[in-house]
Amino acid sequence: MAPRRLLLVGEGNFSFAAALSETLEDSTSVTATCLQRPADLAGDPVAQENLQRLRERGTEVRFGVDCTQLADAFELHHREFDRIYFNFPHCGRKAGVAKNRELLAKFFQSCKDVLAPEGEVYVALCRGQGGTPADKPTREWHNSWQVVAMAALGGFILSDVHPFSCEAVPGYKCTGYRSQDKSFHVEGALNHIFTRSLPFEDSQPRIFRTKVGGRWFSFPEPEALVGKLNRGFLEAPSCHPVRTINEKLIAELGKVFPLKRLKCPFPLLPQGSTSALTSWNCDILSAAFWISLREDDSNSESLTDGTTQDMEDFLVLFSELSLLKDPGSDSKEEAHEESYGRTTVCLRPSLLVHVQAVIQAPDFVPGSLHILSGPVFRKCRILPFTMPAFHETLFVIGFNKNLKDGCLQSLLEHLKGFLDSLLTHTLLEGSQPSSSVEFVFQPNGKEYIINVKRPNFGPDCAKALIIGSVVTSATGIMHKDQCFMFVSMNLDLLAMLVWGISDWRMLWTFDHRFLKNFVSGSIEPFKSYSLYPPCYVHDISFWLDEKKGFDELEFHTVARAVSRDTVISIQFLSRFQHPKTQQVSLCYRLTYQTCDKALPQQQVSSMQLQLRKEIQQRLHVIPR
Repeated sequence: MAPRRLLLVGEGNFSFAAALSETLEDSTSVTATCLQRPADLAGDPVAQENLQRLRERGTEVRFGVDCTQLADAFELHHREFDRIYFNFPHCGRKAGVAKNRELLAKFFQSCKDVLAPEGEVYVALCRGQGGTPADKPTREWHNSWQVVAMAALGGFILSDVHPFSCEAVPGYKCTGYRSQDKSFHVEGALNHIFTRSLPFEDSQPRIFRTKVGGRWFSFPEPEALVGKLNRGFLEAPSCHPVRTINEKLIAELGKVFPLKRLKCPFPLLPQGSTSALTSWNCDILSAAFWISLREDDSNSESLTDGTTQDMEDFLVLFSELSLLKDPGSDSKEEAHEESYGRTTVCLRPSLLVHVQAVIQAPDFVPGSLHILSGPVFRKCRILPFTMPAFHETLFVIGFNKNLKDGCLQSLLEHLKGFLDSLLTHTLLEGSQPSSSVEFVFQPNGKEYIINVKRPNFGPDCAKALIIGSVVTSATGIMHKDQCFMFVSMNLDLLAMLVWGISDWRMLWTFDHRFLKNFVSGSIEPFKSYSLYPPCYVHDISFWLDEKKGFDELEFHTVARAVSRDTVISIQFLSRFQHPKTQQVSLCYRLTYQTCDKALPQQQVSSMQLQLRKEIQQRLHVIPR
C-alpha cells in the first residue's frame, strides 16, 4: 500500500497533530497547519511543546494556512492528500450558525482542489451542530450548521459518522472555544466522514441506434430514463443484486420444474400478438414511453457523443398502430412522419408482451418453465416504491388442463417458500421479525398478486408491496389443449427487500461503491455510502387550460425528467377556482433529494425554474 498523506487544518495548539502522529506508521506523512503565524503561538507553552514533538518526528508544519484557500497553500505536486482533518471548526467568538455554515461551505469547496480522488474529509463537530439524525438530540435544521448541505457545495457526500473519541488520540486537547484558551464541549461530539460524489452532470440524452426490419434507426433516450438504457445488469459476469436475485429465483424453481432459458427479448413483436396482454392489463400500455425513430444510415461517429448501441433488446415495435398508438399523437402526423423515414414505437412496458411468441414458438415444451429476464420501462407517479425502469423475470409454463390445479399449487407453494426464506435472511437493525408473503387472488378470477409485508422501510411506505403476479388464465392465449400460467416478478423490488436498499434509484447508480457491497452469491445488509442527504422543498402552482385538460401522470414524468430523478415526492396541496373567471389553479409541493450524489440548493433552484418552463411548454399550463 502506498504511503498515505494526511492534512490537518485549523490546528490550535497542535496537540491533535502531535498525538495522531505517534499512532501512525512511518510510511504515513502528516502535514499540520494552522491559520496563526508563529509569533501568535510564541507565548503558548503547550503549543511549543507539541511543535517540538512534531519536528522531532519530521512532521511538516505550516503556519498561515487558510483552510478556505488550500489550493493557494500547496503547489500542484504537493496536493493529492488521502485524508483531511478539520476538528471543531469555528469562526471565533460568538459567530452564529450562518457564519459557521459559510466557513464549512468554503472549506469543502477548497478541499476538492487538494484531495485525492478516493480521499476522505474528517470534520468533527460538537453535539447537535451537524444537523443530521446522528446527532442526539437533533437540532432543528435551520438552527444547525447543515454540514451535509454545505459539503454538497464542494461535491462531497457524508459516507460515515461515528462518535468523536479523545481517547483514540491520547494527549489531544481541543482549544479555541470562542477564540479563547478553552476546550470545546466534546461530549456527544461526532466525526463526519465525507467522500467525493460523482459529478452531477447536466447531461443530454444519449443517441442510440437500433436495427428494425433490416433498416437502421436512431433515437434519443427519453429524458425520464437517462442512464437507464443498456446497462446490462442481468448479464454475466455482473454481480449486480438484481442478477444475483434472479439467478437464485431461477435455481430454486429449477428444483421443481425443467427449465428453458430464452434469449430476451425477441426482436420485434409480430402483428396481432399484443392481444393477450391487452386482454387483462391494458393499463400497462397506457403508461408506455413512446419514442420516434428516425431512419439513420450514418456512421456511429456522427451520433451524439459517438455512442452506438444495438437496442433491439429494448424495443418493441407495435405494428398495430390503431390499437397501440401513442395517445398524444395524431394518426395523420404519424403517417406523414413514416413517409419521411420515421416510425413511432414504444419501449416495452412489460415482458408480458412476449407471452404469445413464447407459446407459439416451435420449440415450446409443455411442462417446462420458460424463462425471460430483462428491463422494462413505464411511466409512473413519483412514489417511494414505483420506478420508471426495472428488471422483470417472466416464467411461462404450459400443461394439460387436467393437471392445472396440481401444477398451480406446486408452483405457488415453492415460490412462497423460497420468498419467505429469502426475505427473512436479512433484516435491518431495529426491524420487526419476518416479512410476510401473500398470494392475493384477484376479483378477475385469473390472477394472483404477490404481496410482501415488510415493516422495516419506515412509516411512509405502503404496508404491502406488490413484487409480482401469477396469471392462471388469459383470454386470447390459445394453444391446442394446453392451458398456461405466467409468473411475473419485479427483481428490483425483490432485491431492495432482500438487501435492505431503501431507495430504488441506488440500483441504477454509476458509483462503483455500490457494487462493492455485493459479493456474488452472498446476502449481507446493504450499507449506503451516502448518509442523510438533505431535502429541499419547493412549491409550484399553475393555471389550467380548460381546453387541454391536465395529465397528472405526465406532470410527474416531466418533473422526473427535469430533475434527473431527484424529485422524490410530489404532494397535491390545493385546488383554487377564480370566482370571476372560473379558471382553475392547482398547487403541488415537490421534495428534492438524491441518494448517491451531492445536490446543492442552487442546483435545485435551477431545476425548479426549468420545471416551470417545461410544464408550460409540454402541459399547456400557466405557472403562477
